[in-house]
Amino acid sequence: MKKILAIGAMALALSATAATGITAYAVTRTQDAPLTACTAVTEAAVLRQGSTGGEVKEVQRRLKQWGYYSGSVDGVFGSGTKKAVIAFQKKNGLTADGVVGKATYQALGMNDSYNALNRGQSSSGSSSNYTSSDLYLMAKAIYAEGRGESYTGQVAIGAVIMNRVRSSSFPNTVAGVIYQKGAFTAVSDGQINLEPNQSAYNAAKDAMNGWDPTYGCLYYYNPAVATSAWIFNRKTVTVIGKHVFAI
Repeated sequence: MKKILAIGAMALALSATAATGITAYAVTRTQDAPLTACTAVTEAAVLRQGSTGGEVKEVQRRLKQWGYYSGSVDGVFGSGTKKAVIAFQKKNGLTADGVVGKATYQALGMNDSYNALNRGQSSSGSSSNYTSSDLYLMAKAIYAEGRGESYTGQVAIGAVIMNRVRSSSFPNTVAGVIYQKGAFTAVSDGQINLEPNQSAYNAAKDAMNGWDPTYGCLYYYNPAVATSAWIFNRKTVTVIGKHVFAI
């Protein structure tokens, strides 16, 4: 009888141990999951050999301007770009691995790019002529100027910015257009510093990809609050929400 009880107790112990092992494994996997997600987001903010796009092009442009890179500014992270990055890293006391991570972004003066990418707002899907810094800034402008508008109305604001970039009458960069003196109320009153939401990011991407609900307009205004007589004399093309879009 005692032998039977001993065997039963041993079986229960083994069962409990097995159950504990399974539970511990499940907890370990659950705890690892957020780390994996964080790693994936961080990886999105890293440029290395094989990367392509506007972000790479901006890195190449800066390295070429400073004499580290002599190849084409083509947005393709090849061996020449890697060699230039390594030279830049050595000169600036960074780990010379040829990978553009957080420290190298900062040394290049591209903090906005890193911050935008690290939020998961990669520029993939948008025009390769523009960087994540451009995307981030345009999203901020759209959010500040039109967060109460429909999605089409938000894209329309981005389209006006893009139309100005392409026009010889305005600066030829996204930052130049947005920060042109007196161009946007949101810059003047500080609302440009608000953090954009996902809708503003999406609208910025659509505008950069060529969606133009304004049909080429260079101006927009809210007639209920506009005070410039000059703007009322522009030719109206369309009205979207509270904004009149004009040329």
